[in-house]
Amino acid sequence: MKKSQLFAAEAFGTFLLVIGGPGTAVLVKDAGGLMVSLAFGLSLLVAAYAIGPVSGCHINPAVTIGLVAAKKLDAALAPTYIVGQLLGGAIGGAAILGVAGGMKGGFTATTKNFAVNGWDALSPGGFNFASMVIVEIILTAVLVYVVLSTGHEKFSAGMGGLTAGATLALIHMISIPVDNTSVNPARSFAMAIFAGGDSLSQLWAFFAFPILGGVLGAMLYRFITD
Repeated sequence: MKKSQLFAAEAFGTFLLVIGGPGTAVLVKDAGGLMVSLAFGLSLLVAAYAIGPVSGCHINPAVTIGLVAAKKLDAALAPTYIVGQLLGGAIGGAAILGVAGGMKGGFTATTKNFAVNGWDALSPGGFNFASMVIVEIILTAVLVYVVLSTGHEKFSAGMGGLTAGATLALIHMISIPVDNTSVNPARSFAMAIFAGGDSLSQLWAFFAFPILGGVLGAMLYRFITD
């Protein structure tokens, strides 16, 4: 595939993930954790079948870096994937903000719930920094391990999207109360750049710890399967 095709596919897929997951959280009145978890899972499932044949449907910098660490992706392609993911996520965040602005009484991302990630005051359950670190590392490792597993020659062809989507839904069911669930720097970036404030100052953590988790998941996969 051409780099332009990979870029466009990852941008579109990440856009779809953001409007599906955070979009549900922001736009659906009284959307509970189960609904939002399923929205994320279904969004990944749909994206996997839509763009998987083109780019593999990473739509997550932690997944891309994890695949590089597992030697399943040429490192030279990683910037194309990651920039596409960040751009697609940002467009998705802008689209959500544009729709939310039409709410009765108005909507401002800096004062309303904009599905941001964070700890302490930004944590839905009031969890601290350490709790966030633990869930982001462990659950991103799980996600990357599962993604790598779906590419194994013994894995049933055509089931990858369903498995990855179910995994992402489960991850959200576990960790929405802790930090609103990131496991994806592009998803966190897409909302924080519009919400600003503490969500923007805490954004670094939702790059660092998911990426660390992604690398650990790749290392675990190689240890078990190689």
